Amino acid sequence: MVETLFFDLDNTLLDFNRAERAAIAKTLKSFHIAPEPSVLKRYSELNLAQWKLLEQGKITRDQVKLRRFRLLFAELNVDVPAKEAAHTYETLLAQGHYFIDGAEELLETLYGQYRMYLVTNGTLSVQKGRLKSSGISRYFESIFISEELGYNKPGREYFDCCFSRIPDFHKETAVIIGDSLTSDIQGGINAGIRTIWFNPSHEKTSEIIPDHEFDSLMKLPELLSHI
Repeated sequence: MVETLFFDLDNTLLDFNRAERAAIAKTLKSFHIAPEPSVLKRYSELNLAQWKLLEQGKITRDQVKLRRFRLLFAELNVDVPAKEAAHTYETLLAQGHYFIDGAEELLETLYGQYRMYLVTNGTLSVQKGRLKSSGISRYFESIFISEELGYNKPGREYFDCCFSRIPDFHKETAVIIGDSLTSDIQGGINAGIRTIWFNPSHEKTSEIIPDHEFDSLMKLPELLSHI
């Protein structure tokens, strides 16, 4: 029986990829750099790589924020201060939101049936802005942003901190739901709770194995009722 749901935010409930493209395009334009599709794609690759290093404990959050721009600008051979670009980007990213298809309907369906919590590694100011814009905070009993807790997914310490703040919490009745194998699913494994992988693009995995998998948000209620 499932009682407690831990939801990831980016690319599980809110469309981070779309928000990222819009924010980085505006950022580049503000520094007189043409936001060509190849440049946007390269930024996304560099950004994801830095977040993976953060998950592995190899770099800090502040390094993530700057390294992605330093690396991009070095490849483009342009002289733009990474700190200024990072500030502009975060300001733009915190404005507005895009939902993953079915996210609003899903939260409305599950609300009141389960205890729901949000678990995210995203930057504090960015996530607070996007949550305010989306209006989904009301569905969650607590929102655990790693920058506030001082620990990151998939670390055991992050989840222990979350669990300690939930009254009458039992691991055996909890699941984590997210799109990232290395952050959400590995995090759930590290924390000793069941895992549900949101995999709309039907990617393959051979190393990190989730307990369950689904490809459309509106399939989740039925899945939850059978586990």
